[in-house]
Amino acid sequence: MTPFAQPSQPLALYGPEFAADPQSHYRRLREHGPLAPVRLAPGIDALLVTDYQAAVDLLRDTHTFTKDPRAWQATVPEDSPVLPMLGYRPTALFSDGDVHARYRDAINDSLALIEPHALRAEVTRVAGRLIGEFAATGSADLIAQYARRLPLHVLVTCFGVAPGDGERVVDGIAGMFNSTENAATAYADLVEVVTALVADRRAQPSRDLTSYLLGHPANLDNDETVRQITLIMSAGHDPTTNLIGNAMLHMLTDARYAGSLHGGAMTAHEAINEVLWQNPPLANLAAHYPRHDTEFHGVRLRAGQLLLVSYAAANTRSTPGLSDLAVRSGASAHLAWSAGPHRCPAKQPALLIAMTAIEQLTSQLCDAKLAVPVSGLTWRPGPFHRALVRLPVRFTPVDMSAEAHRLRAAGEAADGAPAVSIGP
Repeated sequence: MTPFAQPSQPLALYGPEFAADPQSHYRRLREHGPLAPVRLAPGIDALLVTDYQAAVDLLRDTHTFTKDPRAWQATVPEDSPVLPMLGYRPTALFSDGDVHARYRDAINDSLALIEPHALRAEVTRVAGRLIGEFAATGSADLIAQYARRLPLHVLVTCFGVAPGDGERVVDGIAGMFNSTENAATAYADLVEVVTALVADRRAQPSRDLTSYLLGHPANLDNDETVRQITLIMSAGHDPTTNLIGNAMLHMLTDARYAGSLHGGAMTAHEAINEVLWQNPPLANLAAHYPRHDTEFHGVRLRAGQLLLVSYAAANTRSTPGLSDLAVRSGASAHLAWSAGPHRCPAKQPALLIAMTAIEQLTSQLCDAKLAVPVSGLTWRPGPFHRALVRLPVRFTPVDMSAEAHRLRAAGEAADGAPAVSIGP
């Protein structure tokens, strides 16, 4: 098979130009076959998989490819801004085989303790409180005032993070995904928060996921526990925030959803599913490295070379008569949750949080409209995510004082018990 011709210069996936219009970049990359060279940061190149079948093949091929980045990492400057996302740590994300299974079992068993009905009730309660803070004003930024804060509360509750450290957790995660010169500092601060939490729970266990991980049969040491928690937090906050924001933008700008905010036929579930196809919050990741020199879908690969999967590009297609954002048939076949042995373990709680968050918004603010033209919205630069900076809306002010009183009473009644039910 003759390898595809590759462009002479990798296409940059960082900076405002890519953030403003990633689909045009994906279209250009597809011209060079199923894999094409990209630049993730100055001096950091990779091959991006943009073809759906090639992505599925890569994600499932544990024989040819490894998830361990250490051979590649040895060729990268220690201060590279992508290392907080791609650099090796003892977690399920960067492991293969039995080591991966050990970490994955601990994560799966921990997440299984989050009972869906309790999670939905808690998200509903927190959503009502957050909406009540701005409902009477007639305007809000749905990212800063809602989508960013709601998943944070769930993480703080589930892992037992001190409320005062919540913003440090969020800033650390966001800094990682942004992959700027501050990424290493942001990640280090996140690790510092979680390290202190793990040390505290090792000395005095509580009824939270941190304590459960420490006591899991996988027998994780403190550092392994810290790294699994930072992985779960990173996967659980920023992408969920972006999923809520991207789905709300979709509902506010797609005419088919015009009646949804008034109880129409198109639902939050449908909006989320379309966004996961068209505009997934985690756009490019799933780093893999060939174990040896090989050829993959017509492209020659070197051992240790960095390959990333573009969920955003693989989910969309160029077909005559259809837009690049045409949704594929088969509502569960998109790759936004990845595939193969490293598929996202937090899919169900993330979906439940996002769906409940959007349902609460649309039921309370039924005439919400964008406060700026779509062209006035900005997206956070970075090669890995698809994330709005702000989502400003206007709506008829709503008096939620009675609802706020009910939520306060519910919160007082819950004092002394975990807000999210974890274990017996």
